[in-house]
Amino acid sequence: MSQALTLDELTATGGVITDDRPVDFHTLGLAGCVDRLTTPLRQGGTYIRWETPHHGIEIPAACAALLYHAAQEALTNAFKYAHATELTVRLAAVYHGIRLTITDNGIGFESQAPSSRHRGFGVRLMTIAVHEAGGTIAIDSESGNGTRVTITLPLD
Repeated sequence: MSQALTLDELTATGGVITDDRPVDFHTLGLAGCVDRLTTPLRQGGTYIRWETPHHGIEIPAACAALLYHAAQEALTNAFKYAHATELTVRLAAVYHGIRLTITDNGIGFESQAPSSRHRGFGVRLMTIAVHEAGGTIAIDSESGNGTRVTITLPLD
């Protein structure tokens, strides 16, 4: 796949990262699909570090789709708001589950603030979806110290 093809199909309209191609977990894997979403950040000069010590475990399609959309939301927020120069994406197997962690060194925000006022609609929907799937989500941030989004989903 050429870089030009990727850039034409992946856009960041109004700061929202969208991928016009169908998500193909079978061919690219979850990590490959999420990596495509980092293109606008890379174009903006953000260094992307990948850590994938999950050693090829099988991730059910529903879990992969949920993690992909959660990554899309977290990366969109990093792209729109963080002003990060470095971002780490980690996809790892944990006891009976899979964990996605996205960490940036951007400007952060006060995560102790009341969630209804300082968290967007996308984050609230992501939180609801993760909880409905039996998973957990943690968003840790502090003004001036970046943000870490950690999502853990059960695989059994």
